[in-house]
Amino acid sequence: MKYNQIIVAVDGSEASEKAFKKSLDIARQYNARLILTHVVDSRTFATAEAYDRTLAERAEEYAKELLDSYVDNAKAAGVTDLVRVVEYGSPKVKIAKDIAEDFKADLIICGATGMNAVERFLIGSVSESIARYAACDVLIVR
Repeated sequence: MKYNQIIVAVDGSEASEKAFKKSLDIARQYNARLILTHVVDSRTFATAEAYDRTLAERAEEYAKELLDSYVDNAKAAGVTDLVRVVEYGSPKVKIAKDIAEDFKADLIICGATGMNAVERFLIGSVSESIARYAACDVLIVR
């Protein structure tokens, strides 16, 4: 099997950094397009934004800077077929369904954890949800 369209979900965590590094290896191996994806979980600041209207702007600026950094690192590693995607909503839904479908992804790579243990217990991890609902292969990097 050859992977042509690889989504890597990044959020700046240590786990997503490991996933990104693995995605570089696989993208080079298959000469694939790497779709660098960051989903701003707008649900987390919906209530707080009533008190601080700059939260969405700061989240967007963070996403841009984050993806710029990953693009620079990917190019330095020899991966040049790159796409940046910033979406808003639930990462669980956006990555596994919307973004994967839009790009006809054949592989999604994500880190094993991004949340603390309490959040994972209460709402489940993003990586678990991606693995459950994605129509393509999923690689969860530990």
